[in-house]
Amino acid sequence: MKTDDLIKALNADAAHRTMPLAAAWWLAAALAAAVAAAVFFSTIGPRPDFNAADHTVRFLLKFVFAGSLAVAAFGCVRALSSPGMSVRKRLPWLLVAPSMMAAAVITEMIVIPHQDWAARLIGTNMKYCLMFIPMIGIGPLVLFIAALRYGAPTRPGLAGAMAGLLAGGLAATFYAAHCPDDSPFFVATWYTVAIAGLSVLGLLGGRLFIRW
Repeated sequence: MKTDDLIKALNADAAHRTMPLAAAWWLAAALAAAVAAAVFFSTIGPRPDFNAADHTVRFLLKFVFAGSLAVAAFGCVRALSSPGMSVRKRLPWLLVAPSMMAAAVITEMIVIPHQDWAARLIGTNMKYCLMFIPMIGIGPLVLFIAALRYGAPTRPGLAGAMAGLLAGGLAATFYAAHCPDDSPFFVATWYTVAIAGLSVLGLLGGRLFIRW
């Protein structure tokens, strides 16, 4: 089947959905946030000094990094779920979070003595970060894969990877409230590794469960 014919067929199938795709995505996002919050508060919860830490730039930067990544990924995955919709205009927004974090890392390298870099990179909570971000994000990822199945993505692998990026950004936003490591060195390394793991799972999920 030619690509244009496939897109027409998928659009015709999507027209018979009981709920508009846009509404389905907002419902999936709300449910995903609720699931992530339930897992977060029932397992680790906010750090003890949350009220004191929320006045520091490094602490707030974690939320900005993870939140902006989730917002950008949400726009991309919604576009990828609709056949024929271009995602190119939305892709550059994915660069906002890593660019911001790169600037923070460079600033940290300037103001922190180099002998302290390794300690800030390793941090005190590395294993928790690599464990709890995927744990918080796996439920939202399942919901986002279901939303993709409700739509009609023509590139299921890419759509699934973007769903994983969205789930990872959402999970990291919650986890940031618990994490005692605020250094950009730590966030740029271990948050990225954990989020990338969810993106790989999303890629596999897209290829396995969103095939046409």
